[in-house]
Amino acid sequence: MPASKRTERHAGIAGCIDDSIRTAPDRIAIGTADGRMRASYRQLNELVAALARKLTDAGIPGAGPIALYSDNSPEFVVALLAAWRAGAAVVPVNPQLTATEVETRLAAVKARAVVLPRRLADSYPAGAHGPGAWLVEVDAASNDVAIGKVQEGTGQPQTAARSRRACPPADADLALLMFTTGSTGTPKIVPLTHGNLSASVAGIVSAYHLGPDDATLLIMPLFHGHGLVAGLLATLASAGAAYLPITGRFSAHLFWTEIASAHATWYTAVPTVHQILLARADTEYPADRPPALRFIRSSSAPLAPAVLTRTQERFGAPVIPAYGMTETAHQAASNPLPGDGICKAASVGMATGLDIRIAAARGTPAAAGETGEVCVRGPALTSGYLGDPQATAEAFSGGWFRTGDLGHVDSDGYLFLSGRTKDMINRGGEKIAPQSVEAALLSHPAVEDALAFPASDAKYGEEVNAAVILQPGHRATQAELQQHCRGLLSAFEIPAKIYFLDRLPRTAKGDGDRRALAVSLSGD
Repeated sequence: MPASKRTERHAGIAGCIDDSIRTAPDRIAIGTADGRMRASYRQLNELVAALARKLTDAGIPGAGPIALYSDNSPEFVVALLAAWRAGAAVVPVNPQLTATEVETRLAAVKARAVVLPRRLADSYPAGAHGPGAWLVEVDAASNDVAIGKVQEGTGQPQTAARSRRACPPADADLALLMFTTGSTGTPKIVPLTHGNLSASVAGIVSAYHLGPDDATLLIMPLFHGHGLVAGLLATLASAGAAYLPITGRFSAHLFWTEIASAHATWYTAVPTVHQILLARADTEYPADRPPALRFIRSSSAPLAPAVLTRTQERFGAPVIPAYGMTETAHQAASNPLPGDGICKAASVGMATGLDIRIAAARGTPAAAGETGEVCVRGPALTSGYLGDPQATAEAFSGGWFRTGDLGHVDSDGYLFLSGRTKDMINRGGEKIAPQSVEAALLSHPAVEDALAFPASDAKYGEEVNAAVILQPGHRATQAELQQHCRGLLSAFEIPAKIYFLDRLPRTAKGDGDRRALAVSLSGD
């Protein structure tokens, strides 16, 4: 696919953003969707420089990373870039976590300090044994940013002289410590360098031809790679405009108003968000003044072809499925834009800056069309898990990372996923991918959302069950949905029981949580 004009090699992700500051100083860099705060690249640079000085003068950067406890706010963006400029790595922390979860994560990464927006001061779960906490407040009108200490920590601050950095971060310097979603057991810690991030961002910018004329609304959480890398960093590295939602997170009833206010040309989201927007489109989509979206990106979970088709038809923009994970600094593959190639609805596309290999039985390379485990390698890939040599040895070998995803690559180089190795349902020896069951259910016009999961069965060991949410005003029975699936699935894949629910459990990223669903329905 054609390369973007802005994919030259820089010294890490900070260098990519510095390039935007130099070449587009007067363009909008960040803003809030209500228009109350807007900062040009020149203003963003001044805010970042001011906060970097204050962090350094306070002795915050030092031997340990800085945790960033925030939702999608201007303070998140400024604090992230300021920490990098001051020479510190950053640990994004989900502010919706419990006090115990926050404390555990801060201890695991040995965070030196916590930085959070002033407006979240009352929600921060202060811990007596945690690091010092600092409040940040951005004042774009005066090009200034204020900080103030809210909690004393157990560690002692370093002097400014020891903390100050004389040169910009290099490719090999640590930029982020990210937590995996942790759907099973304790989340693993993924260290990402400035070089990892710039490599991933280069693939994203090139795949979607992002540039100064683009704007996006950041509805995916910035404490996960999807929103942080694909949404924020790729936009800033391409001199585009990144707008933050008024509430700090995705709000369905405000979405189209915020898209219009931001003059967004694209947005990226998980399939659940696309389904929510479709369900509310009749009353909330501005069909009389449709936004001029260049494309809609989907990632972080499989997008059913039926949902892709409905989204394209309803919102008048091509939907581009992509594939990524924390270990690859988010994006690993994407379908092409119209004009660059064919978008295969059931595929997550072709590799973007990484090598993809399918490992068949015994680890041998699979032939085209043969299913196996998806393995990746390349400059965006982390070197391993922090403090977990066993997990690193199990997942990384010879420069390749075993993703745990099953799939195949066709003769054109497109990757098709067929499920997670850990999520497969084993029905009497038949392995069933829950995504296939969900895609079949979602193709029924009455189904808004669906999750398939294993249920214990005396005869087969596991049986396929599913839960669905119906479209507003639609009705369907279990027998009707089972009959619909018979034309799309093998007999052993058809759900033995289908639950009709008003909502489905979600992970922090917003995708369906099959394990939580199975636990909640296990008593039925």
